[in-house]
Formats: sequence, structure tokens, C-alpha cells
Amino acid sequence: MAIRAVIVDDEPLAREKLSGFLDGESDIEVVAECPDGKSAVEIIDSETPDLVFLDVQMPEMTGFEVLENLDSIPNVIFVTAFDQYALQAFDVHAVDYLLKPYDRERFQEAVERARKHLSRDQLGTVQEQLEKLLKKVRADRNQFPDRLVIKTSGRVVFLKVEDIDWIDAAGNYVKIHSGGETHMLRETMTGLEERLDPKKFLRIHRSTIVHVERIKELQQQFHGDYVVILEGGQRLTLSRSYRDKIQDLVDQSI
Repeated sequence: MAIRAVIVDDEPLAREKLSGFLDGESDIEVVAECPDGKSAVEIIDSETPDLVFLDVQMPEMTGFEVLENLDSIPNVIFVTAFDQYALQAFDVHAVDYLLKPYDRERFQEAVERARKHLSRDQLGTVQEQLEKLLKKVRADRNQFPDRLVIKTSGRVVFLKVEDIDWIDAAGNYVKIHSGGETHMLRETMTGLEERLDPKKFLRIHRSTIVHVERIKELQQQFHGDYVVILEGGQRLTLSRSYRDKIQDLVDQSI
């Protein structure tokens, strides 16, 4: 069976070059070409290709962010102009990399390595390696995401983290409230909490996270608990087990 491949690169000439090289590979079928990260997430999740040629440096959404938002990570050949340190990481964790500008000989070396991975059924190992690489990249960046990618039926929403008002749990999902809209994301509260900047987002209950800048006031109840009131008028319960976090916020503001 043919190896199903997807090309992801924001440069038309780069996509054309890869497509032309792949035309000479009889066992590889290009099922899609993507000019940006958003379309790449949609296409890769829907087409589930065997192999992805993925540009690293793209505007709006990098190759790393594409991988972070996929349901399942395929075999990946990075196409990059990254520095030598990054290339060493790719060489260990990815199927291969193509350093721009590359020639046909180097391209064929990368493709042959991909064939070997596929023939040995090593996809599970490659996925584990790429996930380790993503964790390392996040640690090196020492940054929290600027946006969340929320996939719903028929569309992908790119939600700016700064626009989130509050979040609550809904079974195996979380409900993200933003500017009067609600988005469902398949994620645990703990998992999402770890992805958000703790200086900006505060967990006030096992099932509630709030954007600190949206807190208008705290009201103490007769039984000693507090209600957190947001600028939009929402009244959220502050659990006793999370009261210390609010107190730390109050102390920092004094």
C-alpha cells in the first residue's frame, strides 16, 4: 500500500519543491498540502497520514504547536532552518529532518528512513519520542500557550487564552467561557490547569478555574465560605481547600 503523506509549509515554493520530489517516489501518495498550522491540524486529524513533512517556522502556528494539537502524532520529517542544537534534537526524536536548502539526495535519505520506520511498525515508538521532544521544547521555551485549539464538529476554534473568563468541569470535558460564548474541550481540569499560567489563572474549586483579571470581588458567606464574583456577574464558589490561593492573591495586591 502507498505511504500517505501530507506537506505542511507556509512557503508555496517549498511545498512545490517537496511535491515535485515526491512525484518521483512511486510508493508515496501526497493526500494534502497545507499552507498553515490551522489547516494542518484539521487535515492531519481527518486524513491520518502515515508521514508528514512539517515546516517548523510558520507564522501564527509553529510546527511544534501543530504537533501539540493533534489527536495522534504521525511519523514526521521536519523541514527547518533551525540551529544546530535543535537539529540534534530532531535527529534523536523525529524520523528525520530536512535542513533548508536541501537537495534530492538528502530528501531521499529522509524518505528512506521513513520507509524503514513504517516497515518496522515503529510508529508507537516515534510518537513517544516526539511527545518527549514536545515536553522538552515547552520546558526550553518556558512559556505557556497564547491560545487554545478547540476542535468541534466541522471547525477548529483558535481561542486566545487572554480572552478566557472562567472554566468549569463537564465530565470528560471542560467548558471554557469567553466573552459570552462557551467552548467544550476534551481535557481534564488538572491537565488544563498545568497548561495555563498560574499567575493569570487561579483554581478556586476542584471544578472551577478563573482568570484572575476577571475577578471583581469576594463575598464572605455566613458559613465561612466565599463567593467569587466576576466582572460579568458570574458568582462562583470558592472551595475551602483552595482558599489559600485567593489569600495569596489578596496579599500580593495589598
